[in-house]
Amino acid sequence: MIVDDDPGIVRSLKWALEGYTLETAGSRPEALQKLEHFQPQVVTLDLGLPPHPDEATEGLTALSEILRLAPGTKVIVVSGNNDRQNAVKAVSLGAYDFYEKPIDAEVLQLIIDRAFNLRQLEEENKRLQAESTGVFHGIMTAADSIEALFRTVEKVAKTDISVLILGESGTGKELFAKALHKASPRGSGPFVAINCGAIPENLLESELFGHEKGAFTGAVRTVKGKIENANGGTLFLDEIGDMPLQLQVKLLRFLQERVIERVGGREQIAVDVRIVTATHRQIRDLIEAGDFREDLYYRISEITLDIPPLRERDDDAVVLAQYFIDVFARESGLRRLTLSPDAQSAIRKYSWPGNVRELENKMKRAMVLADGDMITASDLQLGVAPQKPGRMTLKDAREAAERAALRDALDATDGNLSQAAKLLGVSRPTIYNLIKQLDMKV
Repeated sequence: MIVDDDPGIVRSLKWALEGYTLETAGSRPEALQKLEHFQPQVVTLDLGLPPHPDEATEGLTALSEILRLAPGTKVIVVSGNNDRQNAVKAVSLGAYDFYEKPIDAEVLQLIIDRAFNLRQLEEENKRLQAESTGVFHGIMTAADSIEALFRTVEKVAKTDISVLILGESGTGKELFAKALHKASPRGSGPFVAINCGAIPENLLESELFGHEKGAFTGAVRTVKGKIENANGGTLFLDEIGDMPLQLQVKLLRFLQERVIERVGGREQIAVDVRIVTATHRQIRDLIEAGDFREDLYYRISEITLDIPPLRERDDDAVVLAQYFIDVFARESGLRRLTLSPDAQSAIRKYSWPGNVRELENKMKRAMVLADGDMITASDLQLGVAPQKPGRMTLKDAREAAERAALRDALDATDGNLSQAAKLLGVSRPTIYNLIKQLDMKV
């Protein structure tokens, strides 16, 4: 795409670039409007655009907006003989290259060819990365253990067999349930999820089975439950281990007979739904304690998927970290950052007790805190965390405790070093030296 308000320049560029598919724009708004539909791989951009053709302000603004909307686009800026300073500034803002007027067709052709070649190399690199990183219905991984689960889900999805998904909190149990649904013949039907541990016991029965008008105080109309709403699709019961025993009996009856009765009703309603359940708790321990019915366990666990924690998933933490950075950059309009070598090392060493959910949270925070074009280890604020519990050295434990106490004090005083020092019973210079020693951001 050629962005220039001079018709003579546009004609010259069209002649020099007759081998390319071209689009032209004479102003910043027109260029941004055409950018989305034309999606050029390379843009030549005149810095002197209306309404201020004698200044570079409009052109530099256009450059920033083009790179924000299409970060992979190679922008070559056009400058006058006396405007080299702004051209260099444009390159520092992310432009691929610049050339000076008057136009030399051969030089321009060379610059553009190089830009296209680089863009093609980047696209090929992305393709190769995608091939080496497994993606399955929205779940990304570089771990063989998760790839094996993908293959199991593909096989199980073809049937209506019940599936129990086990794993620590934050490992992505609901994502696997959704993938199972999407890969199944029921994929076009509803996917209805309910967290059995998040709803009070006296309301959970109504949420699952629905209720008739007048069934209890406040029941002013008949309401379908989650099971009915999932008819023809999949019902995902998260944290099934927290379901009260009384409801376990009613759920077992539904699984056996495939009919329900709403609370306060007598009509038996047939429902065609696949049941997928999940929990982070040890079901066997619950059964031994008398808190979970063994017969229900066998009904819901015809196939069991055990999702490993993030700390046991090869290099998934680094792969997912960069993925979350890219997603957050697109969603929030922030610049795309990369992970520095020390950040990658810190991610690999950290144990991630909150698993993927914690990783996503940390990456969003680091995107906001980062000052440069890379996220560093200090931006992540991970502290010292061993990969395996029970192997922390005394030095690591001391540093982790100091870091945690210092962070709490700084958070409580909004970063005021003097007040934080008073809270911790130390001097301000001690706080300052500790921040430097632990490489912390304030």
